Amino acid sequence: MRFTNRETKDLFFAWIMISLAFAILFSGIGSLFSNPILFITSLGIALFTAGIGFLLHELMHKYVAQNYGFHAEFKAFYNMLFLAIAFSFFGFILAAPGAVFISGFITREKNGKISLAGPMTNILLAIIFLILLLIFTTNGILGLFLNYGLMINSLLALFNMIPFMPFDGKKVYDWNKVAYFITVILALVLFLSRYLII
Repeated sequence: MRFTNRETKDLFFAWIMISLAFAILFSGIGSLFSNPILFITSLGIALFTAGIGFLLHELMHKYVAQNYGFHAEFKAFYNMLFLAIAFSFFGFILAAPGAVFISGFITREKNGKISLAGPMTNILLAIIFLILLLIFTTNGILGLFLNYGLMINSLLALFNMIPFMPFDGKKVYDWNKVAYFITVILALVLFLSRYLII
C-alpha cells in the first residue's frame, strides 16, 4: 500500500487517541491518578484490541480500493478524536476517528466490496480472539484481553454495518443484501458468543 506522510501521521494519531479513549473507558478516569498500573494495563489492552481493530478496518478499506486502482487516503477527524476522549470520561465512547477518502469513478459493486472489507476484517479479528479464548482462558489479564478483543471487534463490525450513510452498511446493503445480512448475523453471533463462554 502507498501512504502519504500526512496519512501515516493521521493513522498513528487516530490509533493512539482511540486507544486512550478506550483505556479511560476500561479503567475509569480515577485510575489515571489512583492506580496508574491499572491504567497502563488498560491502555495496553486497548492498543491491541480497539486500536488495532480500528487501524486494520481502515487499512483494509484502503487496500481494496487501491487494488481496484483508486486513490485512497485515510484522514483523521481530529475534533471527533478529542470528543472520543472527552466522552470516555463519562463512561461511553462516541468514535468517528476518521475515514478513507476514495477518488475515481466507483461502481456500486466496487463501493460495496470496499466498504465490506472493513467490517469483515473486524469479524476475522473477533473470530481469532474467540478461538484463542476457547483454547486458553477466560481468567486473568489474558482472559480480559481476549474478551475485550472479541467484544470490541464484533461491535465495530456491527456498528459499521448500520444501513444508513455514512456507514459501511449502507453501501454494502445497496450492493448486495445477502452479503449485508450475512455480515450482520456473523457479527451479532460473535458478540453474543462471549456471554456463552464466560
